[in-house]
Amino acid sequence: MMRLLLLVLLVALGTVTVQGADERRYTTRYDNIDLERILSSRRLVTNYVECLLGRKRCPPEAVELKRVLPDALATQCAKCSPQQREMAIKVIRRLQSEYPDLWRILLQQFDPSGEKVKRFEQAVKRRIDAKRAK
Repeated sequence: MMRLLLLVLLVALGTVTVQGADERRYTTRYDNIDLERILSSRRLVTNYVECLLGRKRCPPEAVELKRVLPDALATQCAKCSPQQREMAIKVIRRLQSEYPDLWRILLQQFDPSGEKVKRFEQAVKRRIDAKRAK
């Protein structure tokens, strides 16, 4: 749903391994990934979607995303860094507007009702807005 689902999250979440038991955050190892390059290429987006669906081999960042995506959606990205939240929203919005066919396929796999993504978007947007207001 996002590098969201998000590749969708591919990103935002495309970054995730829990670091240290105390911190309970996703890894920031992939936070510098070139999202624009990926989202500007239908071929790359399709490859990530196929990976998330288990139909194709995944690059390292997508393996991590695939592993944490269910948790990130269920917890509204509670373990995401601020940058990962912004990346997740960007990926979701771009998938919805530029790749609606692939977005629908991801939703069918990860959130058939659409409720998790809706709650995810609302929660992440609130966190981003609160951070910007400071």
